[in-house]
Amino acid sequence: MCDTCGCNITPGNAKFAYTPVEKGATAVSVLKSLLQKNDDQAAHNRAHFDARGILAVNLMSSPGSGKTALLEATIRALKDELRLAVIEGDLETENDADRIRAQGVPAHQIVTGTACHLDAHLVHDALHHMDLDNVDILFIENVGNLVCPASFDLGQHLNLTLLSVTEGDDKPAKYPVMFRGADALLLTKTDLLAVLDDFDPDKAERHLRELANPAPVLRLSARKGEGMDAWLDWLRAQLAMQRERARQGETRRPAIQPDGARMHAAAR
Repeated sequence: MCDTCGCNITPGNAKFAYTPVEKGATAVSVLKSLLQKNDDQAAHNRAHFDARGILAVNLMSSPGSGKTALLEATIRALKDELRLAVIEGDLETENDADRIRAQGVPAHQIVTGTACHLDAHLVHDALHHMDLDNVDILFIENVGNLVCPASFDLGQHLNLTLLSVTEGDDKPAKYPVMFRGADALLLTKTDLLAVLDDFDPDKAERHLRELANPAPVLRLSARKGEGMDAWLDWLRAQLAMQRERARQGETRRPAIQPDGARMHAAAR
């Protein structure tokens, strides 16, 4: 898959991929170098956030799960309380960034072309277009994809995975890397459960627990406002913890797929 979808190389790391390498270097060694450069850049990004007490949240899901709708509802609820900013990642268009800007919040669109995920270099480039001194929470809306985004550290503190009730409740079992690394699982579009008979929220949560992930599972409908209070309270609590970590000179790195597995995926 990765050889055809373009996720080995992104507009952010292409300059490293095509830098001349030593004689005899293998494709795997080059990819390993790319991943190491990504992790180094991610640590640099996180240091920027920590120095300012910013909470960085990476939103991941399949396409159409409601990431942007969640951000719109969150902004409406919190924009008078907290300073929010958004980085949007999509293969093409600025549609999602335009939706965020319409809410009165700064948003920077990253167009990835063929790359099916964001990486730390792309996020770092985006930061140069943002006023980080006036941000409390930075949301990074990753490209819609339940595979590759889970393998790349962007410099975030938290991974948030969304699962719409219009998808299968067995998704955590089918895509364990994505859901194992989630710091919270949001079951979205729950207002549709009244007309759906093939999605069991309890079953979805059971699959998450089978991955040994104790993360909270929040059920909500961003468009109807159902369950939003619990989500907003969780987010406020995470910001308070991040500010305390920053005060103590500490940081938090989310769960990222082990290097060996990342190498296997990148080399396919």
